[in-house]
Amino acid sequence: MRTIAAMVGLAVMVACGGGEKQPEAAPDTTQAAAPAGGSAGVTTHDVNMVLEGSSTYKFVPNELTVKPGDRVVFHNVSGGPHNVAFWPDSIPAGAKELLEPQMPNPIGPLSSELLLDPGATLAISFANAPTGEYKFTCTPHMAMGMHGKITVAP
Repeated sequence: MRTIAAMVGLAVMVACGGGEKQPEAAPDTTQAAAPAGGSAGVTTHDVNMVLEGSSTYKFVPNELTVKPGDRVVFHNVSGGPHNVAFWPDSIPAGAKELLEPQMPNPIGPLSSELLLDPGATLAISFANAPTGEYKFTCTPHMAMGMHGKITVAP
């Protein structure tokens, strides 16, 4: 029994960053990108995944509005491992088929692999995305309130 409790405690500590002090978050940037295929008007939005202080895990920004065709790049800045997991009941109809192929090595349905290294990224294209709200979380830090929302609007 003690062995199980010790293993669970170690797993939680590893998933939560082990209490290491991490660097401060990089500033949020939104920039025009040169899209594949040469289409004009596509914007790349950056979302940082950070640990602020010793216990505040968050996406910066945690809410974002994009246009169909835009791209969102999630950056593991500090406090990892992190991932992006979209709530299946909180995305528009038809969005699952768009999102899942963009998540190599998923750890669950609509759930990206863990980004272990600082600087690791996950890019999600909203090309041909249904309009509406896409709510998401970071699986390792869900209980700590690391949630976000992307709104796709024309």
